[in-house]
Amino acid sequence: MTELDFDFLRVLLQRRSGLFLSTEKRYLVESRLGMLCRRRGIAGIPSLVAQLRSIPSSELEAAVVEAMTTNETLFFRDRTPFDLVRDVILPEALANKAHSRTLRIWCAAVSTGQEAYSLAMLLDEAAERLAGWKIEILGTDISLDVLERAKLGLYSQFEVQRGLPIQLLLRYFRQEGDKWRLTERIRDMVQFRQHNLLEPNHHLGQFELILCRNVLIYFDVPTKARVMAALAARLAANGAFILGAAETVIGITTTLVPDPAHRGIYRDASQARPAQRPGFFAPPAERGAAPATAKLARP
Repeated sequence: MTELDFDFLRVLLQRRSGLFLSTEKRYLVESRLGMLCRRRGIAGIPSLVAQLRSIPSSELEAAVVEAMTTNETLFFRDRTPFDLVRDVILPEALANKAHSRTLRIWCAAVSTGQEAYSLAMLLDEAAERLAGWKIEILGTDISLDVLERAKLGLYSQFEVQRGLPIQLLLRYFRQEGDKWRLTERIRDMVQFRQHNLLEPNHHLGQFELILCRNVLIYFDVPTKARVMAALAARLAANGAFILGAAETVIGITTTLVPDPAHRGIYRDASQARPAQRPGFFAPPAERGAAPATAKLARP
């Protein structure tokens, strides 16, 4: 791969997906796009670049973005955000939205669905308190391949062993051969759609909770600022925003600010932090399964 080919691919990937590749990532491009070439019977990366140059905005561009996208995820990843959702964010949302009894959650860059399904299980655990509420969980990703996997709700033994408590595995999954499938009730709680974080998102509406975790680390600062501004515009009044453990809004946006009382939560800077209502949800391990009586709706 020549320097000109590498520079062309870097520009294409940043334009299409926001992915920023430093010169040190050349090996990653050669490895992943080399596999793509072999699958498609393309002679090599120079031939791939030649095809991309000759037919801009082709399906092949989408395949290149797909090949270069990192889809690392697991159930209840970095457990703290889910504790915050259970103990802080949901009690606040239920108090603030008592008049409409609606709650919308957006998992941006959802990958193969574990984050969204983790939230669905958390909500199902609190179904008695959510009875009569209209709950929507939306999971979006740029990759159609991972979204198709997410919709199936079918995971390997390795995937369910990563972060998923055994009691939730037994309660919400059924074994199919050497894989595990989520129950239909939990799958039906989540709607998956393709969405590129660089594209307009006003059609998605407003959300009481937005999670965009471990995505911004792949963008340069201007792209981070652009994406954060677009995401913040979708946050409802008194809503909460969660980033990855190694991510921050500092130096990127002033629209969102850290919640001084709860590390890991970000708020709209123009909104006063809602009053904390701790203890609304008991941890799943301390009680039995709650019936799924909440009224669910697709976004």
